[in-house]
Amino acid sequence: MTDVVDSDELLRRIQRARACAREELRTWRTRSEELGRTDPDAARDAHVRALSYEAVLVVVDEILTPGRHPAEP
Repeated sequence: MTDVVDSDELLRRIQRARACAREELRTWRTRSEELGRTDPDAARDAHVRALSYEAVLVVVDEILTPGRHPAEP
């Protein structure tokens, strides 16, 4: 990745990443809930994946809107 991008393009890319993380978070949360009734192991895996996307979303949100999330002690 050697392309030079301006700040507007960088912002657009970060916003797309945030939208993708939100969609993936919704997908994995839904999958976890659905699998919880029939396949506890798969539900747990889906829950972990949802937590991963939630962490990504917090980081990207902090880049776009600093101070939105309270700092951990």
